[in-house]
Amino acid sequence: MALLETCVAPEWVDYNGHMNDAEYARVFSQGVEALMTAIGLDEAGCRQHGYTIYTLETHLCYRREAHEGQPLNVEATVLDRDAKRLHVFFEMRDAERNLLATSEQMLMGIDSEAGRPAPFPASVEAAISTLPSLAADAWPPLAGRRIGLPNRR
Repeated sequence: MALLETCVAPEWVDYNGHMNDAEYARVFSQGVEALMTAIGLDEAGCRQHGYTIYTLETHLCYRREAHEGQPLNVEATVLDRDAKRLHVFFEMRDAERNLLATSEQMLMGIDSEAGRPAPFPASVEAAISTLPSLAADAWPPLAGRRIGLPNRR
């Protein structure tokens, strides 16, 4: 699901001449905001429902450099979900559909007044059910990875 289209801003470019690693995280954060809007949790929806989404965990993989002015497109696939959580896989691509980075995230629904996890409101749950989700045999190769050095034994 295409959620966000943006371009690499000049201030995102570091001394190496490409997008700084922190800016990839910024773009994926904007992707989460776009996802929230898509499921009815924009600013007005959050107020109406007294509900929001927090990011619990993220795993970012850098695949290619992005350069100033380069168009970026962020897409999302729901890998798994339950009443309160979404396990989402975001992909950042360029105009030629080259994969630039991925961000695997665990998102938690939060009752804003109580400040505690709570099930998604019914209308939000209905919107979530329309999001692209994982086919049974299509787990993305970059999802579910752990970080570490190869075992050399």
